[in-house]
Amino acid sequence: MPDAERDQDLEQRRLAQETKNERRMWWWLAYFLFGIHIVAFVMIYAVLHAPK
Repeated sequence: MPDAERDQDLEQRRLAQETKNERRMWWWLAYFLFGIHIVAFVMIYAVLHAPK
């Protein structure tokens, strides 16, 4: 029976790590998209306020 318990423990650890990695990926995506918008707003501001 120890093998079954060990397998279950390994599966629980794998699921926990997978959840952590997925959460980290979503945070990275959120920061990336936020950064893209900041760059776009700065570029729009620069184009609209450029000397003619």
